[in-house]
Amino acid sequence: MTKTQFKAEFDEILDLLNRGNEDIIIVDNGQPILKVSKYQKKSPSTAELFAPIRGKVKYYEDLIASTTEE
Repeated sequence: MTKTQFKAEFDEILDLLNRGNEDIIIVDNGQPILKVSKYQKKSPSTAELFAPIRGKVKYYEDLIASTTEE
């Protein structure tokens, strides 16, 4: 959606955002400049926030010790 469309259709965009969960990307000269999304009242829990990296992070008790085995 272009800036001009965004300005002209602002009320319709708000209705669209209220009805769904899709984000709207605003472009200027073919370049994305703004992402409009529905406000989420609930913040994700710590577990939800870090779920994508669960099991992928290595923990070493001594963070300054060498991590390579010699």
